[in-house]
Amino acid sequence: MWRPPERIKYTASGGTWPSAAEAAASRLFSPVRVGKLQLAQRTWVPAMVPWRASEDGFVTPEVLEWYECFARGRPGAIVVEATGIRDVPSGPLLRAGHDRFLPGLRDLVRVVREASGGQTKLFIQLIDFLSIRRRPVPSRYFGQFLAITAQHRAAFGDPSASDSDVRTWLLSLAPEEAAKVLDERELDALEFGARERVTDTHLDHIRDLPIHLPGLFSAASRRACEAGFDGIELHFAHAYTMASFLSRSNTRADGYGGVIADRVKLPLEVYSRVRQEVGPDYVVGCRFLADECIDGGSNSDDAVYFGTEFARAGMDFLSLSRGGKFDDAKQPKVGDAAYPYTGRSGYECMPSYYSDAAGPFGRNLEPTARIRAAVREAGFATPVVVAGGIHSFEQAESCLAAERADIIGFARQALADPDWFRKVVGGCGSQVRLCLYTNYCEALDQRHRQVTCELWDREALDEPGVKKSADGKRRLTPPVWRP
Repeated sequence: MWRPPERIKYTASGGTWPSAAEAAASRLFSPVRVGKLQLAQRTWVPAMVPWRASEDGFVTPEVLEWYECFARGRPGAIVVEATGIRDVPSGPLLRAGHDRFLPGLRDLVRVVREASGGQTKLFIQLIDFLSIRRRPVPSRYFGQFLAITAQHRAAFGDPSASDSDVRTWLLSLAPEEAAKVLDERELDALEFGARERVTDTHLDHIRDLPIHLPGLFSAASRRACEAGFDGIELHFAHAYTMASFLSRSNTRADGYGGVIADRVKLPLEVYSRVRQEVGPDYVVGCRFLADECIDGGSNSDDAVYFGTEFARAGMDFLSLSRGGKFDDAKQPKVGDAAYPYTGRSGYECMPSYYSDAAGPFGRNLEPTARIRAAVREAGFATPVVVAGGIHSFEQAESCLAAERADIIGFARQALADPDWFRKVVGGCGSQVRLCLYTNYCEALDQRHRQVTCELWDREALDEPGVKKSADGKRRLTPPVWRP
């Protein structure tokens, strides 16, 4: 992952933990309305992909155990990991693209209800993503993947040359010479792996995304509703399809790109179709970016506009993240795929304990506060969720007191200690395992390995019944906390 040049080391601090009485009287542990629902407290576990689904997208016992451990902590809400809306192979990621996934999703809802005593509301994050391929071996790229064009034949010096002759010639060139023959996208496919973009409107399936995506999202939303989830979070953030439509880099000329009003058009159409499907009382919100954090990308000015339009359309909550784009991702090794959290934008999404003067804690607070203020000024009371390096009661409470946000998201801190919420509300904050922000978990995610936390994954490995990672070296969930 990219690191800031300043390399200032920060240490998370729990500060002063509240007594049980102080916690009960706090804003953080007070109820909040989200659409027609009421959360028991203003705590929220954002979506995190743990790589525990089956290879064909089904809920597994490991998935159930993962969410059960978060539910035992009884936060106000948990958002289930990014769940695909298409019925296509996508590896060990949850899917909701067909009715056959419903039984497992129903089991997931049941487990969270039981483990939280019915206190925690459960949302599911629905996502669409475009094709991305692994960085190829040059011999395979030139010998098989590259589509030979008139441009390549002209560089070869024979407009009538066969594909085979041109491929053989390209393979004989030094890398720097071969690169001169390729256009920008071809070179990108060679050096990073081929990746589809929403601007590839020469491809029928990309051109027709505005036709198909509203129906795909609405069908998945119906399944979420049937499975018993309390609501839906539409994934409009990071490196994926809907965020790419919102981005300033979206130059589509079909009314779905270019000016900001056209870039927000498809996300609003998706929301409208989902709302028609699930009805007026079902909770539907979205997660989007306060700032893309890339050159030429959308910034907080765009996000203010998007947030206001989403609230105007009737979304029940707005959850803010930042960065996490392919545009500045680090070049992957041959055989690996690009990972959108390795560049500067990825660091902004998940800053580590080595940081710049701004530090890693609460980096998204100011832009989120600006978006919330604009939404309020426009006359909407839509609750706003902030996340990013928040780990202590004092941080969360001061954020709510200053009206920077309405709900506090704890991602890495909840992973470090899923019982954070129960410990703090019970006056046991001193027992919290504070996240170290080393991004150990993020490194596992990057390698598509089952995500765990270094603070607990080697603890009590001989405990009866403990489930271990595929390599047998790590436990998959933390030991149960017993107050």
